[in-house]
Amino acid sequence: MTSDTPFSLPGFDLDAFVSSTLAEDMGEGGDITSNAVIPADARFASVMDSRDAITVAGLPIAVAFFRRLDPACEIDVLVEEGQSVPKGTDLMRIRGNARAILTAERSALNTVQHLSGIATMTRAYVDAMAGTGAILLDTRKTIPGLRVLEKYATRMGGATNHRMRLDDAAMIKDNHVAVAGGVEEAVRRAKAAGIARIILEVDRLSQIESGLAAGATHLLLDNMDVPTLREAVAIVAGRVPTEASGGVNLDTIRDKAATGVTYVSVGRLTQSAPAADIGLDHVEAGG
Repeated sequence: MTSDTPFSLPGFDLDAFVSSTLAEDMGEGGDITSNAVIPADARFASVMDSRDAITVAGLPIAVAFFRRLDPACEIDVLVEEGQSVPKGTDLMRIRGNARAILTAERSALNTVQHLSGIATMTRAYVDAMAGTGAILLDTRKTIPGLRVLEKYATRMGGATNHRMRLDDAAMIKDNHVAVAGGVEEAVRRAKAAGIARIILEVDRLSQIESGLAAGATHLLLDNMDVPTLREAVAIVAGRVPTEASGGVNLDTIRDKAATGVTYVSVGRLTQSAPAADIGLDHVEAGG
């Protein structure tokens, strides 16, 4: 695989991300350890590998960190983004200036560990609901400043992105309903504002018909148990997409997904995924 394929995501500035992340790590004095211990012209050969079975995400960003500090470094990316690999898999080989590689190491690893952790958890949820016909959605429960990357990682794990931003669609939740004075009034106001996509959260079956009559285009079925979800899907009868949300984990997702809902959304994909165990180790120059 080539490591030189341009990497871009809508709404994500790779150059700015690399600059700010390295600045955060290096401070004003730079990597004083490497600068003191390693000769300026020393070379370093290394391999980035997985210590667990993972789904991979973020390797092109790691490449950008190493190339920022050593533009001439040689990098071989050995696996594809979104690929599930077993424990012990070599992900990338890097050869170049020793100071540069070691200075960039932590920023590169932090990024790949975090994004691969999200992708790995996401793939577990996708596998758990396989064959139900439902689609896994992520949420906006992301670390501030990292939403585009984290939602990229859920895509690598097999999920579909829900709203990226507040202006992607109206999502009327219980607090909106309470302030607006009811489901119908809240939806009516959103429709009157010219909003095309109106997602309405309902936590009672009695809210479904009034929400649909007012113009909701998508129903989020909040914290409903499996029998209630089935009843809700029957009431909706395919008129709009339905989404199960709340109380979803690996033990419950298959039963909820099998109720006939269109989607299941899971906040923990970005909120609670543990970092993948990935390291960078020195190898002999010919290894």
